[in-house]
Amino acid sequence: MATPNYGYEKRQRELAKKKKKEDKLKAKAAGRQHTDGDAPDAQEEGSPDVPGGDAPAGGDSAAD
Repeated sequence: MATPNYGYEKRQRELAKKKKKEDKLKAKAAGRQHTDGDAPDAQEEGSPDVPGGDAPAGGDSAAD
């Protein structure tokens, strides 16, 4: 029976961790670039769509 190669298994785990960390950092950096450019535009577009609340909710109170 062959003996397990623990050094190889450890190296593979370390490489997997390193790759996962790099991917996470890339995603985080891409998210920052995406949100930094779009954040002010999203707020400006969303604010005019909010209703002022001048009209009554029921709508039939003016008929009385």
